[in-house]
Amino acid sequence: MLYKIWLIFFFVSATVSSSSAWLDEYDFIIVGGGPAGLTVANRLSELPHITVALIEAGGDASTNPNVTSVDGFTTALGTSIDWQYTSTNQSHAAGQTIAYHSGKALGGTTTINGMTYVRAEKSQIDSWGEIGNPGWSWDDLFPYYLKSEDFTYPTSAQLSSGVSYVPDDHGESGPLKVGYPYGLLNGSFHTIVEDTWEALDLPHNEDVNGGSVRGFTIWQSTLDMVANIREDAARAYYHPIQGRPNLHIFLNTSANRIVWKKMGGLATAAGVEITSSNGTVSVLNCSREVILSAGSLRSPAILELSGVENPSILEKYGIEVKVDLPSVGENLQDQPNLSFVYSTNSTFNGSIVYVAYGAMSDFFSSWNSSNLNTTSYAEIVAAANNNTVSAESLEYLFNIQLNLLKSGVPNAETVMETSLNLGLGPSGFLLSAFWLLMPFSRGSVHINSADPEAYPSINPNFFLVDFDLDVQIAIAKWTRKFWGTESMKSLITAEISPGYDILPQNATDYQWATWVKTAVTANSHPLGTCAMMPKELGGVVDEKLKVYGTANVRVVDASVMPFQVSGHLSSTVYAIAEKAADMIKETL
Repeated sequence: MLYKIWLIFFFVSATVSSSSAWLDEYDFIIVGGGPAGLTVANRLSELPHITVALIEAGGDASTNPNVTSVDGFTTALGTSIDWQYTSTNQSHAAGQTIAYHSGKALGGTTTINGMTYVRAEKSQIDSWGEIGNPGWSWDDLFPYYLKSEDFTYPTSAQLSSGVSYVPDDHGESGPLKVGYPYGLLNGSFHTIVEDTWEALDLPHNEDVNGGSVRGFTIWQSTLDMVANIREDAARAYYHPIQGRPNLHIFLNTSANRIVWKKMGGLATAAGVEITSSNGTVSVLNCSREVILSAGSLRSPAILELSGVENPSILEKYGIEVKVDLPSVGENLQDQPNLSFVYSTNSTFNGSIVYVAYGAMSDFFSSWNSSNLNTTSYAEIVAAANNNTVSAESLEYLFNIQLNLLKSGVPNAETVMETSLNLGLGPSGFLLSAFWLLMPFSRGSVHINSADPEAYPSINPNFFLVDFDLDVQIAIAKWTRKFWGTESMKSLITAEISPGYDILPQNATDYQWATWVKTAVTANSHPLGTCAMMPKELGGVVDEKLKVYGTANVRVVDASVMPFQVSGHLSSTVYAIAEKAADMIKETL
């Protein structure tokens, strides 16, 4: 009894620990305090007899104005709460290195992202089950989308600004507040956008969060409309329950590697080696599971540092092989991002979050699925990954992806914004960011060193498959066509970037390709590096998110998603984590 009283006092008075104050052993250790890690921590700690430790490399950013502000989300990029990764030289994108943004704070990337709340397409989630993951479909995941969400209905002013929604597509009692910003641009602009897209035969989508994203709309955002601040994962899933005595958060603490028990058969985690902010190296012990939720760029690196990987990689750095699993870190998929900037004869003092999602037939004039050679694409990707994932497996997966494209799943996203969205204040500029949604190119994330402080090698392999370049060019032409079509054309005075001197109106395919390769940036939507699929296809985790060859290690974050999605990642990551928490609870 005295021990229980001490335990309650300890956790209430010291929610964030130092290395001198922790339990001898936790039931669960979660690595990563982003949307997945905090969701799982919240749900597991609902059980009062279960102890949970969560390790986060960053600190508390709850009062950081770059985090709380709903305007100018890019202001946090490149700051101390951004990991500030850099890719390897992109040999198919003019040899450039590309910046990668990832949140380093309690709340993870939800502290620095664009706050976009757009779910995946139904058939994309269904494809997860189709490749051998029973229990994963849109119908299986949709209840968890709803469980995580607390939707705020729009105001009359927001409705007059072009907002639309379908009530049945939203949850109203979850931890995550979702709604629309107060600063939405009013007046006639939304009518101009609608008229222009309709002239291009793209319909209005009343609500993209019902599992069908094609069309144009004003998207929903992760924000607290009452307080008018960003709704990051910490604010949604941690702050309301931070007094729980069985949940212990370690901030400014790095997870170095998993520590293993000596047991026969499957590799069994005994805990996690950590480095505290003062440089002290210690071990947190666990009795049940280690859950990696460090994201697509970090979770595979932690597995590798722990001896779960391709022996040829581990041996280079003197790391003992615990599980021979070469697919760790492979299957990286990200979306190449580009943008146009225009000057206008109007001054805009509000924000817009219009988005258009187009299927191949919407923007690709020569679209003919019979021209796609998935056998060739698979051979190219397999050669690039040294056949770590076989061409046969890749071709099977690529045919699933091709079928999604054939069925009309959107493969293009273009966003229309004012400069106010970027924190630049009211001005006469409009811009579009746009990207390919489902690339066939695949890259990797791997360690460069046995030092856990060393950043991993990130190679998205943009445009490894030529078809991706063709699609990105077609999307760029479609986006430029939008700005040059009435009614939008009447507002535009000049194209500022790239401008017609760099990319002429009658540019050749070679000029388009050169511009795309040299101007491309990362969308920072990486996934797939610990893919949930059968091991023989290149999977890292099974349908229960358990790492193959281990007894008690799971991965719960975007890295388990086997294919890119036509929405944005955070909404689906929350849903995956909610489902994962239920799966874990079923074992207790």
